[in-house]
Amino acid sequence: MPLRSVADVGAHALQLPLVLIGPMGAGKSRVGGRLATSVGVPFIDTDTRIEQRHGPIDAIFARDGEAAFRALERDVVAEALTEPAVVSLGGGAVLHPDTRADLEEAAVVWLTVTPEAVAVRLVGGNRPLLAGGGIERWKAIQVEREPVYASLADLEIDTSRRSVARIVEQITERFGGTR
Repeated sequence: MPLRSVADVGAHALQLPLVLIGPMGAGKSRVGGRLATSVGVPFIDTDTRIEQRHGPIDAIFARDGEAAFRALERDVVAEALTEPAVVSLGGGAVLHPDTRADLEEAAVVWLTVTPEAVAVRLVGGNRPLLAGGGIERWKAIQVEREPVYASLADLEIDTSRRSVARIVEQITERFGGTR
């Protein structure tokens, strides 16, 4: 069960953990880092934490398969959701039923992005689920996961044409605090 706490952000409080979900390339890491800095709380990128502990995600997929990666991911996500922080989840983390249950009590922001905007962001990346499928594979994954993201989100923000500063402002306006 996630820890419930608040961060003092000016005259208001920010509910923590505050969790960012959405497809790969939506800007969860970038927005999460900036948001955490702006409100003075830790930032946890669960994909980064997995890589720090277990090595590159693409290597885990190649060596052990997606199921093994998802088990590692679930452990890291469960741990992160107990910390008073801004937490960025990998795009598929919400597929685990225990993670969905944990997120019911958390402040959840769904970052969306158009295929056109994400195509530019993913150029040169090393995303194992997109190998051999590119943007068409991204679209298929997005369509599959969209109902899950929608069911969990307290706030939805399209990052396609918004600045990170404006996105952070929208999140702090909704969940307390000022930039």
